Amino acid sequence: MFYRPEDGHGLPHNPFNAVITPRPIGWISTRGSDGHDNLAPYSFFNGVAYVPPQVMFSSTGSKSDRAVGKDSLTQLRDTGVFCVNIVETAAKDVMNQTSGPWDANVDEFELAGIEKIQCDTIDCARVAGAPAALECRVTQIVQIEGPANFVTIGEVIGVHLRDDCLVDGMFDVTKFQPLARLGYRDYASVSEVFSLKRPGE
Repeated sequence: MFYRPEDGHGLPHNPFNAVITPRPIGWISTRGSDGHDNLAPYSFFNGVAYVPPQVMFSSTGSKSDRAVGKDSLTQLRDTGVFCVNIVETAAKDVMNQTSGPWDANVDEFELAGIEKIQCDTIDCARVAGAPAALECRVTQIVQIEGPANFVTIGEVIGVHLRDDCLVDGMFDVTKFQPLARLGYRDYASVSEVFSLKRPGE
């Protein structure tokens, strides 16, 4: 099968998200200039550089109560900071609860019963029990093709690692089994890993 996206795919559901899988989930927490906290998952998320460490996530579409974009984008534009909370499989249900199209004045931490704690380097809340959290300073917000597609890039200026996930000095993902996004309504859980050496190593 071959198709041009501009002509449509002819399938019952768009296969694009199912092709680019698995995708890590950035559970993004932000705080508005009014002090209101927001928490939402984004699966167009990844790391983009080592030194300095940088991450990106993409916000697509708009909410009916926002002129452009979503709550996360609006708040980080105001404050210039955000936090990436890593999602473990055990948190899949509460994470999903925070993905709803809730009003801008809804605190998703409270809505889903998620304990929050203050970040160390930025004025933002983070998920208290997350396996890892990355405190970030916004470096760029780029509008890409499409009416409401925005890519936010941030420099990681603070890193939290849950103690039980550190084994022999390494961050062991099998200890918490990160949740990954697939296509459609599907997810995956990382429970097995293997190692490969590059040629010459």
